[in-house]
Amino acid sequence: MTANGNGSAKLVLALPSKGRLMEQCNAALAKAGLVVTRSGPARGYKGEIADLPGVEVAFVSSSEIAQLLKSGAAHLGLTGEDLIRETMEDANERLRFLKPLGFGRADVVVAVPACWLDVRRMAELEEMSLAFRRLHGRRVRVATKYMNLARRFFAQKGVTGYRIVESLGATEGTPAAGLAELIVDITTTGATLKANGLKVLDDGVILRSQANLIASNAAPWTPELVELEREITARFA
Repeated sequence: MTANGNGSAKLVLALPSKGRLMEQCNAALAKAGLVVTRSGPARGYKGEIADLPGVEVAFVSSSEIAQLLKSGAAHLGLTGEDLIRETMEDANERLRFLKPLGFGRADVVVAVPACWLDVRRMAELEEMSLAFRRLHGRRVRVATKYMNLARRFFAQKGVTGYRIVESLGATEGTPAAGLAELIVDITTTGATLKANGLKVLDDGVILRSQANLIASNAAPWTPELVELEREITARFA
């Protein structure tokens, strides 16, 4: 943890370093009157907020924000709830969700081929998976980048007859490519799923995600840093 000019600790705010989420975060910060500038080289990974000298900005990838908040290396972060929930099963104990920001919206969903007319709910997926295993001698494959969210949701719904296939590319294309039977992925409008011949199960929405301002319970908080957190949160109101 760094210190400001008078020797007291600074609040570390982790922000996305690239992509559309970075652009949306920058716009939201500017709207809240928090003007973020990079310090050092233009492509550097540190920054500051003009009228909040007690804040140090760290520009990192969205997945790294989750790790920094989990470890307490960052006090605050702006990132998608889906990445947080995928990284931490106990996110509600480790973190405080201070403010939903209204952008970066995406639903994490279970999607199956639209031609599976008899499979509309998770319970029917379990019945189908058992029949599939009897017929083919193997479990149905679920392609996803959200392996932890998928496992927890399937367990909650009592679905057991599957195995996870980690997706490294365009997840929605894996059933058509013969790499999986169904998927767990994010969607905003559902258009990409439909274009790939997939449908979301009626009870298959795992998480309705959006970007959040999030605080770490593991970070070293002082009364001064708590006051800074309150000021930043109030700006977003």
